[in-house]
Amino acid sequence: MTDDRLAKAVALFALSQPYTLDQLNQQRDALLHTWAPQRFANLTNNPKKYMQAYTKAEEMTRLVETSYALLAAFVVPEEASSHERETSNAKGDTSAQ
Repeated sequence: MTDDRLAKAVALFALSQPYTLDQLNQQRDALLHTWAPQRFANLTNNPKKYMQAYTKAEEMTRLVETSYALLAAFVVPEEASSHERETSNAKGDTSAQ
């Protein structure tokens, strides 16, 4: 079940693994801007459609936040990934000598 939720979250954020925390934050900000309930609902002048749009935007905002929390748990820390690259580069350099 977690794999399915993770795949949906990655699809929502339009990311591919591995992703950085900066990429995740940028996508979150963009999605929250798009789905801000007041902004999204103001795209119509029809009161009934306004409330439908507002409700949909609230649901999407909750989905973005829960997906963000899930994806943030799977982010590889940048220090760890940069350390792995340095050690692999150092191993590659010593074998070339």
